Amino acid sequence: MQRAKLSGLFAFWAGVALAHPMGNFSVNHYARIVPREGGADILYVLDLGEVPTFELKQPALEFVRHLDITIGGRRVEPTVVSTHSALAPGVGGMKTLRVEFRLAVSGSGQLVYEDRNYLDRAGWKEIVVGNGPDRSQALTAYPRDPAAPRPQQLRASLDMTGNGAAAVITESTPEPTPAGSGSAPQQPDSTAMKQGDYLSRVLHGSDISLSVALVCMAVAFGLGALHAFEPGHGKTMVAAYLVGSRGTPKHAALLGLMTTFTHTITVFALGFATIFLSRYIMPEKMSKALGVISGLSIVWIGGMLLYKRSMKLATHAHHHHHHHPHDHDHDHPHHHMPEGDITTGSLIALGASGGLVPCPAALILLLTAISLGRPGFGVLLLLAFSAGLAIVLMATGMVVLYAKNLLPEKHRHSHSPLMQILPVFSAAVIVVIGLVMTAVSLGWVRPVRFFG
Repeated sequence: MQRAKLSGLFAFWAGVALAHPMGNFSVNHYARIVPREGGADILYVLDLGEVPTFELKQPALEFVRHLDITIGGRRVEPTVVSTHSALAPGVGGMKTLRVEFRLAVSGSGQLVYEDRNYLDRAGWKEIVVGNGPDRSQALTAYPRDPAAPRPQQLRASLDMTGNGAAAVITESTPEPTPAGSGSAPQQPDSTAMKQGDYLSRVLHGSDISLSVALVCMAVAFGLGALHAFEPGHGKTMVAAYLVGSRGTPKHAALLGLMTTFTHTITVFALGFATIFLSRYIMPEKMSKALGVISGLSIVWIGGMLLYKRSMKLATHAHHHHHHHPHDHDHDHPHHHMPEGDITTGSLIALGASGGLVPCPAALILLLTAISLGRPGFGVLLLLAFSAGLAIVLMATGMVVLYAKNLLPEKHRHSHSPLMQILPVFSAAVIVVIGLVMTAVSLGWVRPVRFFG
């Protein structure tokens, strides 16, 4: 039994390629409106990702009440001809939900259809009229390219008088690839989760022995370390900060630990919001806000570093210009590199800013454990996962510090142009990282898979 649990857990952590293709937070809409004599038939489909399925508390028929349909300017209530709902395995043993309604409306005149379900949720939103082209086969075959723009169609109007007027489908701005919101294509990029009931084989067991628990935590630690090599998680920021400073291994450890600590706390906060506050705070909106705050904070910190280091570089150049050439043979104090002083406050601020964006895979892990009745063990796995992440971030800092000592001797002294400009350049890199993070969180820029 224990061997089966362990093999299931290893398989569970193998990847997330089969998670919901539109993202764990997504709600996807589809409607096909077919005019007929005396009215129209409507096929309405909702496809909910793991998190909205987890949050769902209302009866399925409530979705129909949120469809606003008018004919000839008068609101009509659709007749529910049939309904069908099905739960499917989602990531980490969670479920996704698909609900289909076959509706009928009667009347003659201009039909206006508007879908008011989950207006603020990210996802695929498609309307088809008559025998028009169908891009998703009623939400059963999404495009394979996760970066492809998704339709955002929630309103359509068509003439029911039989004069052959073309239907008008309102298309809002195509939804960009979101980041930090738990929507696709972010989840399929993670190595931390996999669709199926593998985790439930461990968590649903009548008893988890100490040996199984320890091995599970070891696996979580290893996968947390692998997860840290994926895009994001502050590796570039840690490297950029330490490469241009008089950093020590202690500084690298503090920066990595602070980034991971904040990263973990935001997962708990997002999980709390998902379980208890989803009616008031949408988790993906909270994640987006955290992403923007994180990006802007990094821009501010990087900007301050850039200003201070630029001023020191300018002062150094001024002193260098006014001193006699033979003075350069002596080790004058003003010849030190234009590095910014490392303070505990700056390390904590930068680490906290870099860790604000929560990890969707870690969130799903926590929600899975809660839904399967083992929240305590889920927390332990999450902490082990975070420890693996922290080790990689700290190791990144150590490698950067060690690499500086491998520079040729002529580049190690404060007189070297490379050593004088490197701190300023690294501060500029931090500013760029913050700007990119902000733009991605706002949906202005699509995240690049290979950008770390």
